[in-house]
Amino acid sequence: MSTEKEVEATHPLGEIEIAGNRVAEAATSLDTFAGKIHVKWAPAAAVSGLGLMPFFIEFLKTSGVFDRWVDDCPLRYTSGNAPAKRDILGTLLLSVISGHWRYAHISAIRADGVNPELLGMTRVASEDSVRRGLKSMDEAASERWLKEHLKASYEPLLQEPWVLDVDSTVKPLYGHQEDAKVGYNPTKPGRPSHAYHSYFVANIRMVLDMEVQAGNQTAPSFAQPALWSFLDGLTEPNRPVFLRGDCHWGTEKAMVGAEERNLGFLFKLKQSPNVKKLIGQIFRKEEWDEAGQQWQGRTEMLRLSGWSRERRVVVLRRPMRGKPAAVPIGQKKSKRKAAKQLTLDLPGLAYKGIEYEYVVLVTSLADGVLTVAQHYRDRGDVENNFDELKNQWGWGGFTTQDRNRCQIMGRIIALVYNWWTIFMRLGTPEKHSEAITSRPSALHGIARQTSHGNQSTVEITSTHAEASNIADTLTKVSAFLKRVRTTAEQLTQSERWKRILSAAFRYFLGGRVLGSPGRLADATG
Repeated sequence: MSTEKEVEATHPLGEIEIAGNRVAEAATSLDTFAGKIHVKWAPAAAVSGLGLMPFFIEFLKTSGVFDRWVDDCPLRYTSGNAPAKRDILGTLLLSVISGHWRYAHISAIRADGVNPELLGMTRVASEDSVRRGLKSMDEAASERWLKEHLKASYEPLLQEPWVLDVDSTVKPLYGHQEDAKVGYNPTKPGRPSHAYHSYFVANIRMVLDMEVQAGNQTAPSFAQPALWSFLDGLTEPNRPVFLRGDCHWGTEKAMVGAEERNLGFLFKLKQSPNVKKLIGQIFRKEEWDEAGQQWQGRTEMLRLSGWSRERRVVVLRRPMRGKPAAVPIGQKKSKRKAAKQLTLDLPGLAYKGIEYEYVVLVTSLADGVLTVAQHYRDRGDVENNFDELKNQWGWGGFTTQDRNRCQIMGRIIALVYNWWTIFMRLGTPEKHSEAITSRPSALHGIARQTSHGNQSTVEITSTHAEASNIADTLTKVSAFLKRVRTTAEQLTQSERWKRILSAAFRYFLGGRVLGSPGRLADATG
């Protein structure tokens, strides 16, 4: 009678043997529709799915921002078996730049055999090591560390006239998190959440700072202490030309805070009864100025109850594009109510047979109606910031039970987002490239690293339709960074960073070097 071992011995020679989960490094042949092919397993090969990442790593090394960020990190371990600080932060960088939104996704980059070494890491940390590392950081120390490096990423740009956009967004939560409160949540009413209060440099989409608060603290009054502290910390030449916010910011407290600091402001007003009364008084008047995009505007003076003084308001009107569709009686009451709110509930809004919609802005600016209207229309770009950071960069994820780690991750994401924005601007200075398009083009690809002697070679294959143009652009960026290293060796890290920012934002600066009127920046093209 044959034994099991005797049956195993009858297998023909040359067949790959699998011992446990380990595949022997031997070649085999497969029959395909294209004929026979030979396959060889190479489990130890140094490959990466982020094949174009070395270009971004060169940017980080030349600018010095990553080394400084790692060196200043307050993360400290006492155990000899603990992971290196650079491994923790490098893992977070790779995870954020990959578009992850959960700590569990970190496992996807642990097989990267190219980029961790190029970042100076010894290994990719596990998701548990990352969470424990963030938890061990002191809250005050981590706040100072991240605020300092966020400020360093954009500070030279503040020498130019700029506008500060303030706004907040909601992050829905689904577990038992600290400060998970039910508050204003238009997309998921009744769902506990965190509130992200943030401010940006308008148009160039750079994050200045962000703060995570409880979900029932979405009102701007909760964001103002941190905002005024931030503005008070800026030198006079670096302050914004004016603040800009939506109707939630059109309050006495926000306007007084700006006036006390001699800062301009432009806010939208809620259509309160007194605001509606103002519209009713002026809507039949003939003297309306052109405000662009079919809008007309008038300047008035208004003092609402609760205001400490009279302020300038700009009333804008535009012919209604179409009446809201009537909601059948059989539909839900909430839908009928939403349809009713689309129109301004004022008598006699039709003038000469035309129905108008209205917007009222309060401002301290002396600009004309057309300019003020355009300033506020430009504010809509901040909504694109939130959409990108929440849906493409992980602001809507990386959730832990304590709020402090959510705050740390929010600022880390903002910092990496700023770095990536600057890097992409070096190649395409005339536009902002959102991650949904910039990652597939300038990050995703197949890379294989080989070593011969003392020389390492990374072979990159991009499957993008514009692969040749992308290769040309990234090569030009690399050439620019090499010029920065060779011609600016005597410069400090901050001076070198200013040169990089000048090249990245040359479209907005007219080709000038930051802080040097008339001097042209070194372009990457």
